[in-house]
Amino acid sequence: MQTYSYYPGCSLHGTAKEYDHSLKLVAHRLGIQLHELPGWNCCGATAAHSTDEILGLALPARNLVLAAERKRPVLAPCAMCFNRMKVTQHELQEPATRQAVQERLEGVDLEATGVRQVQVLSLLETFASDDMRATASKWVVKPLKGLKVVCYYGCLLVRPPEILQPDDLENPRSMDRLVEVMGAEVLDWPFKTECCGASLAIARADIVVALGRRLLNMARTVGADAIVTACPMCHSNLDTRQAQIKARYGEEFNMPIFYVTELMGLAFGYSPKQLKIHTHVTNATRILERLDAQHASVG
Repeated sequence: MQTYSYYPGCSLHGTAKEYDHSLKLVAHRLGIQLHELPGWNCCGATAAHSTDEILGLALPARNLVLAAERKRPVLAPCAMCFNRMKVTQHELQEPATRQAVQERLEGVDLEATGVRQVQVLSLLETFASDDMRATASKWVVKPLKGLKVVCYYGCLLVRPPEILQPDDLENPRSMDRLVEVMGAEVLDWPFKTECCGASLAIARADIVVALGRRLLNMARTVGADAIVTACPMCHSNLDTRQAQIKARYGEEFNMPIFYVTELMGLAFGYSPKQLKIHTHVTNATRILERLDAQHASVG
């Protein structure tokens, strides 16, 4: 049994509750124990590091201190939170920066606590390893046969590459391999790591709508039924903006956006209601009914 400190971040306790819920169901099935970090705080994404560099490092540094105390790897399923933790560990190598962050944390000795040695893992690093995929394959009872998807990694799981060390900067495959184990057909597409606009959703919704249209259009062009992601911001921008895209451009996509843990949950036999897929803005009923019909005909 694998045990991790769990850092949900703000999104998984708020706008991405279904991600948190599906992740925990899948983790339980795989024998993964998650212990939520007590007293965790917001990582500062995305406003803090753009307005106050040291505060933007101090916020994730405090969470890393909590994780170091528990001497376990920390799972950060939100791509933004994962990115901020990894970047902070990198920036703390600089003595002057480390000293400035320590002052914000009221003198906590960051070297003594070992925050740079904490193993910080993304959801894909945790769930898409060779061993975990092999374990997951044993729990697939309703393969997602006939479902064609594209995997969307976005920016924050791969950049900056020298810090995050993705399996491939332009063509990552970890999520693809995991989804293939669930029985879905993963289509190749050129926008795996393109930007969705991220937090510009607040200040420049027009840019997010334009970028979302571009992504959805390419996914449809290659023949995808749905887009799969592991980032709450990517999910939100693509799931909730499709009505605005229609209003602005006259194009209707009605393309479901799934968290990768939701597809895992479906393949493991959990119902869409158990996984809270009904809370998505873009309706996935048509695809889910098609999958149910396929399993009924096989049965």
